[in-house]
Amino acid sequence: MCGLSGEIRFDDGRPDIAAVERMTDRLAPRGPDGRGLWSQGPVALGHRRLKIIGLSESGAQPMADPQGRVVGVFNGCVYNYRELREELRALGHHFLSDSDTEVVLKGYQEWGTACVDRFYGMFAFAIVEQDTGRLILARDRLGVKPLYLTQTPERLRFASSLPALLAGGGVDTSLDPVALHQYFSWHATVAAPRTVLNGVRKLPPATVRVIEPDGTHRDHVYWQPEYTRRPEYAGMSAEDWTDAVLEALRTAVRRRMVADVPVGVLLSGGLDSSLIVALLAEEGQRDLATFSVGFDAEGDEEGDEFRYSDLVARHFDTDHHQLMVPSDRVSRALDGAVAAMSEPMMSHDVVAFHLLSEQVAKEVKVVQSGQGADEVFAGYDWYPAMAGVPRPRAAQAYIDAYFDRPHAGLARILEPGFLPEHDVSGEFVRAHMAIPGAETALDADLRLDTHVLMVDDPVKRVDNMTMDWGLEARVPFLDHELVELAAACPPELKLADGGKGVLKAAGRKVLPREVVDRPKGYFPVPAIKHMAGPVLERVREALTAPEARSRGVLRQEYVAELLAEPNAHRTHRGANTLWQVALLEIWLQTHGIH
Repeated sequence: MCGLSGEIRFDDGRPDIAAVERMTDRLAPRGPDGRGLWSQGPVALGHRRLKIIGLSESGAQPMADPQGRVVGVFNGCVYNYRELREELRALGHHFLSDSDTEVVLKGYQEWGTACVDRFYGMFAFAIVEQDTGRLILARDRLGVKPLYLTQTPERLRFASSLPALLAGGGVDTSLDPVALHQYFSWHATVAAPRTVLNGVRKLPPATVRVIEPDGTHRDHVYWQPEYTRRPEYAGMSAEDWTDAVLEALRTAVRRRMVADVPVGVLLSGGLDSSLIVALLAEEGQRDLATFSVGFDAEGDEEGDEFRYSDLVARHFDTDHHQLMVPSDRVSRALDGAVAAMSEPMMSHDVVAFHLLSEQVAKEVKVVQSGQGADEVFAGYDWYPAMAGVPRPRAAQAYIDAYFDRPHAGLARILEPGFLPEHDVSGEFVRAHMAIPGAETALDADLRLDTHVLMVDDPVKRVDNMTMDWGLEARVPFLDHELVELAAACPPELKLADGGKGVLKAAGRKVLPREVVDRPKGYFPVPAIKHMAGPVLERVREALTAPEARSRGVLRQEYVAELLAEPNAHRTHRGANTLWQVALLEIWLQTHGIH
């Protein structure tokens, strides 16, 4: 797990080494264990290293393979790198390190861009063919590892975070009205390739981009499971599906134990993270480090779920660490969390993850986390409403259930110059829902959530908050084989038992029943959900700042209305509208965007 950066010129010029150095240095929190730069001809690469696999200096990056005339930088982990290394050795390749980075380079030499089909893991990489000048960029199937791009006619720059690109300079920081429309429609999510900035784009998940020396490029989307009932699973009973899911999750958790350092678990006490602990214990892990966070209650809302995480920790005899965060610390930590965001993220648990990651990083360098299970196994409360919807009506049913507000509602928030004439977010959903390969309305919903929206909400949130402290987070519920299995699982089995039915059935085989049959919880941060005290003051400060007024994005009369009643305005699904509006402005100010 690391941070990568680079530049390729298209105008016969030399890359701006100083800009690549600035980008690389901005990535230092993602890779505190090493720094490297490489440049030749029109290309320069930078890298910050977090030592997880192959701890010696032979694994340093940028890594050059003199025999293959390729140079690369890599962020992430290929969990099956040992098996691939043996396969490549049998094909005549020689290795100088124990790192998975070298496996990526030699895998590319052997299989070309099809190498990604063989990589089981989370990754983003850039590989330069020295002989041709071609640049290859790639991202893992579920987009766990980020890759941001900024391009002009003269050059392309890329980095593991958006703030790193800003550090390089020369970025168009004007705001993208389509992205703003998505932000205010989808709980602050902006789908790839867009970001809120016109000058920054994201390489989509499961994509390989081949960039020629003249700047032209071609993309190959190498993975997309079918959300249909597959013939090989015909005749399987509910019990058969439970066993299949449990075995696939065992494999996913086992894969993510691969490391040359200890691996811990972020344990909320919910079904998903508790299952990971149970399966690690089943694998023989002893003294497993587990970590939980809680917050002061606000109003009638509890701020922790320690009773459940403590129960799991006792049951499996883990080395448990509990972090209790007072409300005043939440406000002090807010700006640090926003600074770590590559894009504005309004979910209440962002600050929680940032604070927890700070403490966890003092104990371990790798953790497994339960993110993704709700999207993959249909755990959210809007999914049952999709079950009986005819397939042709899937898009409208999704819009009605999921969107924060209708298109017309954005006219109250955004000034006319930043409001698209058409419902661009609704059009995006309709186009995605119309793609073949999803059998039912719920299948189409889960496909959209898992492969588009999840990537730029919970997945990005976990990456940004953990990596800001040099902590690698691995997500077994996003193992691509597990996702393929879940996509084929009959929707009624996922919706059973109040949601995630097949996963709950698997959980009852390895967990105490009170953990499985508890009410569904969320990562509560009451001090943010209920705007009050120092958090409200920080919000008020940001929204009334001169740069907020001069930006001309938000309608000031609506901002005043929100500030007058901080907790009276809610999105369609209950989030605090003031927080959604303010978080955008706080993020822009924090990252120096005027």
